[in-house]
Amino acid sequence: MRPPTIRDVAERAGVSKSLVSLVLRGSEQVRPEKREAVLRAARELGYRPNAAARSLSEQRTRTVGVLLHDLRNPWFVDLLDGLNSLLHAAGLHMLLADARLNRRMGHDLTGPFLDLQADGLVVVGTLPDPAALGAVAARIPVVVAGAREPVPPGVDVVAGDDEHGARLVTEHLIGLGHRRIAHIAGYGAVGELRRRSFEATMRAHGLADLASVEGGDMTEEGGYRSTVRLLGRPERPTAVFAVNDITCVGALSAAEELGLRVPRDLSVIGYDNTSVSRLRHLWLTTVDNAGHEVGRRAARCLLDRLRGPGGAGSVHLATPTLEIRGTTASPG
Repeated sequence: MRPPTIRDVAERAGVSKSLVSLVLRGSEQVRPEKREAVLRAARELGYRPNAAARSLSEQRTRTVGVLLHDLRNPWFVDLLDGLNSLLHAAGLHMLLADARLNRRMGHDLTGPFLDLQADGLVVVGTLPDPAALGAVAARIPVVVAGAREPVPPGVDVVAGDDEHGARLVTEHLIGLGHRRIAHIAGYGAVGELRRRSFEATMRAHGLADLASVEGGDMTEEGGYRSTVRLLGRPERPTAVFAVNDITCVGALSAAEELGLRVPRDLSVIGYDNTSVSRLRHLWLTTVDNAGHEVGRRAARCLLDRLRGPGGAGSVHLATPTLEIRGTTASPG
């Protein structure tokens, strides 16, 4: 039995083939009753548009490449949810790739998206060589989400305001009465922005001499090791600000192992408000980095580029908020 065609849908709905095409493309030029008749006929017949034929006629594949810095980062889940909600509503589908895995295997990071003729590319997180995006951006619209490294001309950047978020954390701890505050830093432009904002806020409150920074790798194990070093100092900090939630989980483990109770003996605070931070037995105070909103704005930038290519790139920053939970309190 042959599959139903657009002609069958038109005959069932009592309209022309061209009007069915307008409805399937989401045109606003069709009256509501005609649109409903076409959609009802398509449902009754089980009609599905031929994506390959439509791609040829529109010279678009209706796919968007999404290159993730690291699939293991839980913050990207919220970002992808926001990104996909708008792309799906616009009739676009995501093609995901893991940049970390591709780098390890020596694969080209962006070439496959060009080979598949994706309509655009969203890069999520920090790439080791953002300048490599230049060749891709010359051919298709590119948006970078959740990173702050310099990008080629014509590439939009959407991220959280890391300086504002780190200032919220530091002022929260100072407001609780903490003076010896440590920061477990991260890497890349995002890590640098959070570290500099922490130091600037401590300096603005006259606490520069009591601030300490310990390097980290943004992993749980790295957070554990950094916290052990911090808590082994003669004048140990009374509060630790971790660069992200996963690092903060490592800090909690170190505190427990050293016999310190959180938050009575040590306050700890994370960043990103991932699902990990909301686990009841952790219940981390953290910064909501507006991941869903970053994803939606990235999708909006890409959709705008698809409608009107060209023009200079711009930076869009979403405003983070502080989520106060159970791991911060006044120093004991």
